[in-house]
Amino acid sequence: MPQRHSKNNNDLAFFTYDEKRKLGYGTQKERLGKDSIKPFDACCLCLKPFIDPMSCQKGHVFCKECILECLLAQKKDIQRKLAAHAAQQKQEKEEEEEKLMLQKAKELDAFDQQNHGAVPQYSDRNYSRDKNGFHGANSVKVTSYEEEALRTMKAFWLPSATPAAAVKVDAPDTSTFCPEGREKLRLKTLFPVHFTEDTSEQKESKALDKTYICPSCKVTLTNTMSLVALSSCGHVFCKKCADRFMAVDKVCLVCNKPCKERNLVNLKKGGTGFAAHGDHLEATDFKHLGSGSGLGLVRPATKT
Repeated sequence: MPQRHSKNNNDLAFFTYDEKRKLGYGTQKERLGKDSIKPFDACCLCLKPFIDPMSCQKGHVFCKECILECLLAQKKDIQRKLAAHAAQQKQEKEEEEEKLMLQKAKELDAFDQQNHGAVPQYSDRNYSRDKNGFHGANSVKVTSYEEEALRTMKAFWLPSATPAAAVKVDAPDTSTFCPEGREKLRLKTLFPVHFTEDTSEQKESKALDKTYICPSCKVTLTNTMSLVALSSCGHVFCKKCADRFMAVDKVCLVCNKPCKERNLVNLKKGGTGFAAHGDHLEATDFKHLGSGSGLGLVRPATKT
């Protein structure tokens, strides 16, 4: 009796479900599981439970050691780029001085030959060459658009486009950025975050992992809740308590420290390169269906 080979059977008059999925037919939607979402008590860099957490003004939480190492690495990279840019400017200045010296020596040599030679020397006025290296009719003054096109054109025969040509190093940006939100970040804008740990006897006997609660309503904090941290003191509350008490009383319920509305920072959940969280999360994947199918490149999307 022949074995069933439904996945290898391609002589049907219609597409099977497996063939549709392999070809990217329609919109591919998939709900991300729990393992794909970063917990709220995990560092955005190392993805481990944070140690001495610190948060930026956008609500991204990092371990103190991780974010300091990241900012230090960015500073070192900026210093390396600045040194390369300074070395390039110095080299360009030396080349320009050498070029002027050679031009001056050439003019002196031409003047000497004009005065002492038997054959008259013609000036370069009749054989003018523009700065782009063109002669004759092309030596007219080019417009700014043509200059930009000549500078950016992909022509391997130009000296500036050869593989041996020196790579121009632009002046780097001296600002450090948040590795998660890509906004400008400085060390003094970070503030420590203090979570209230559940120290009840039931929690201690059941689990070894730390469990955090809201210091106001005593509700266990989970990934399904929106959390708010006070940048003035660092205490973390659930959003309901923050909107109900701190936004109205302008004071922290734990340490009684005054706070303003701008001190309420919404903590982000997920959002790393390995895990993400949000209502409009979308991942794309390119698949080539072949030129004969008439579809070419398609991009099925994956959403939550």
